[in-house]
Amino acid sequence: MPRREAGVRRICLVGATGLVGASLIEASLGRNDVRLVAVSRREVSLPQGARMEVLLAPTEGWNDAIAASGADVFVCALGTTMRNVGGSREAFRAVDHDLVLASARAARAAGIGQMILVSSVGADAGSKNFYLRTKGETEEQLRKLGFERLDVLRPSLLVGKRQESRPLERLAVLFAPLMNLFLHGNARRYRAIRTSEIAQAVLALSHERAGGKFVHEYDAMRYAIKRAGDYAGGRATH
Repeated sequence: MPRREAGVRRICLVGATGLVGASLIEASLGRNDVRLVAVSRREVSLPQGARMEVLLAPTEGWNDAIAASGADVFVCALGTTMRNVGGSREAFRAVDHDLVLASARAARAAGIGQMILVSSVGADAGSKNFYLRTKGETEEQLRKLGFERLDVLRPSLLVGKRQESRPLERLAVLFAPLMNLFLHGNARRYRAIRTSEIAQAVLALSHERAGGKFVHEYDAMRYAIKRAGDYAGGRATH
């Protein structure tokens, strides 16, 4: 079991090789209040100065790796696309539903009390859209696992450094700042958000101690970052 450091939250991360996972690693650089432990099937490219552990294991061995992380918080940034799995619904569900739930169960069995999931805006178990229905069903089943605190982040279009992107996706990211200006009221949830902001929201939420189940869309994620900044600056009040 890793040695505990006072005031430090240990975070077990799955999905470290993805867009959000990489941003979380970047965001943790130079911070003394968190320690990341990534559980991954393959090598993780780490930026210079990164202070973190990477536990490599096939998915069948993730239960032991997650338990070995000694984490306080489990962060799941797993996710694929229909394009990456050749349009196979079964292959998509195997990652975004089955692997997410299996990892979460392993975290809960290891005694980790908080989980933070990166899901999607519009996630709904009753949706006719396969992608959104899968995300919604995953969220619904995670709520039954008994985490003391469950934070579900529901971003819309992700803006970040992608290794590959489609032409239409590149155009959407290019025009995202302009599109955001026209999204108001309930439509604000569909505003594009930088993966660096999602990472900051994850780090902020990892320090929350109140129990419960919470859903964070665009404004709530940005509020979590601001609230954490207020605490750090000594301005928050109870």
